[in-house]
Amino acid sequence: MHLSSALRAGLAKVFVYALLALFLIPALTLGFSVYAQRDQDADFVADVVQRIDAEKAMPPAEKQARKDYFRSNPPSTICDNHSAEAQEYRAALCERFSDVWQFHMAHKVSFWTLVASGVLLVVVLGLGALAFADRTLQYSSFVAGWRLTTWASAAALVVQGAMAVWLSFWVTAFFFHKYSPKLVLFVGFAVLAGVLVAVAGIFKRVQSQSRAVGELVSEDDAPLLWKRIRHMARRLKTDPPQHIVAGIDANFFVTEAPLTVGNQTLTGRTLFVSLPLLRILDQAEADAVFGHELAHLRGGDTQSSARLGPKLVQFDHYRHAIRSGGLSAVVSPVLDLFRTIFEFALARDSREREFKADRIAAKLISPAAIAQSLVKIAAYAQYRARIEDELFGRNERHDTTTLGIARFVAQGLAPYAASDDFLEAMKTANVPHPFDSHPAMPERLRNVGMALKERDYGAIAVRAPAATWVQEILTADAIEQRLWSDYEQQFAQDHERSLAYRYEPATDEERALVLRYFPPVVFALKGENTVEVSIEGIRTSADETTVFWDAIKALEFKESSFGNALVVTHPEKNALGLGAKTSKIKLSGLTKEKDQFNAVVGAYWQRHQIMRAQQQQQPQPQPQQPPQ
Repeated sequence: MHLSSALRAGLAKVFVYALLALFLIPALTLGFSVYAQRDQDADFVADVVQRIDAEKAMPPAEKQARKDYFRSNPPSTICDNHSAEAQEYRAALCERFSDVWQFHMAHKVSFWTLVASGVLLVVVLGLGALAFADRTLQYSSFVAGWRLTTWASAAALVVQGAMAVWLSFWVTAFFFHKYSPKLVLFVGFAVLAGVLVAVAGIFKRVQSQSRAVGELVSEDDAPLLWKRIRHMARRLKTDPPQHIVAGIDANFFVTEAPLTVGNQTLTGRTLFVSLPLLRILDQAEADAVFGHELAHLRGGDTQSSARLGPKLVQFDHYRHAIRSGGLSAVVSPVLDLFRTIFEFALARDSREREFKADRIAAKLISPAAIAQSLVKIAAYAQYRARIEDELFGRNERHDTTTLGIARFVAQGLAPYAASDDFLEAMKTANVPHPFDSHPAMPERLRNVGMALKERDYGAIAVRAPAATWVQEILTADAIEQRLWSDYEQQFAQDHERSLAYRYEPATDEERALVLRYFPPVVFALKGENTVEVSIEGIRTSADETTVFWDAIKALEFKESSFGNALVVTHPEKNALGLGAKTSKIKLSGLTKEKDQFNAVVGAYWQRHQIMRAQQQQQPQPQPQQPPQ
């Protein structure tokens, strides 16, 4: 329910943005062209009438006839008038690129762009509706929408970009009788860059690849497990997995998409099993989980995901390129609208698939088995995430030889399951899955007819299994030991790097750690001068001064033929004792390394901001009371 509400809110928001992206510039162009044509018509007719009245030799009847003709056929209409009578009139005013021709074309192009935008909007909504109507239509409707919206966005950039360039000249020329060449060139180059980004994105191919951290379990390593899974697959009348991968992630899943495990890419049907979860599930509970995953295979869920997944990745990469491509971002809401509608459909479909797979597992094994497995998996996943967040939040480095995340979870799960926090978390808990958004666990329990009491959750979560499938995997202990060792080493490295962002530093040990990731970086300037970026600030050798990070509010790199400079905005005046709100760090001679310099300054400035924000979040020590 939370996911659906979020998608609905996102859909409403992006729909408004899409309307603006589709209609704003064409509507402005149409409105301006109509207004200007009306003004031009009035001026032209008034001038013609004055000239006709000045003709003394012309009979009054002829004068009136001519004046009536021009009033009935002003310049705004003459370019579409192909009668013989208007040929000379049209040739005089509608020459290509003349003012009358330009406004006539702007009017026509903007009008038909609005019509095309309306049609595009209806088609996008229609294709999105198809994804709801029938699951079998999801792939074809998405591919059609993907092709349509990508090409339409590129076309919209060309057409609306041309309108923007035209407006950048004519708005100022019409109202102020002057124009800015710089403005026209700026808009023109921005439009060209946006079009190039859009077209390049259409033809760019993105390789989508799913990865899993684990190791293959051969039939020799677990003959009884393989036999059991094949038996269940036969009962469900579906082909069994061709590969079983064991890992330590807190989830189970199946996929038919290519899956990279270590240095090997697996194709066909793959079942991923979690060794830590198999240790807390008895064999019946684990069988219910296997039945749930095999139900996805039987229902074609994994096959559908394998086909659609790469297309979604390709489309999302194109959206990102458009959004970050400067002026091309103006058309991204149209892409976002289609993607949001489709995501809404996929979320609803995913929910229905999970409910159906749960019911199949309940029928295959038992409702109690699937219900208890859901409680145990959700409890383990919630508590493990809690432990890892707590460990990552510590301000001391971790020793990988003694970290022991698995041990922390095993020792603390029982006390956690007896706490009020556990019951509150389980009300909204869901079972983690790498490819789908699963419904909340209480809803899944009701779906299989097991309305467990909340007070029973804790007892179920810590109930020790009499027999597990881990005991039937000969290589389980060795696999788990290797994976936990690698995982904890990476966890400790990531945590250490985060400490480099958190420490001020306050001690020599903290300073050594921060300098490992943020050592001083020196850049050569003109002559023998240098500029050094460090965790303290930015120091130039020319004047031997350091602008400390705390004295910086904002930074802007300015390029100039007289020498580049970094403009520093300070939090308050006189931050450097100069009385000014801003100051300049002169960077004469810094040309080839300017991009690297800006990247380093940005990284060190970001580190300092994160560190200060971290300090503000930490509770301040309370002053001690003096002795009585």
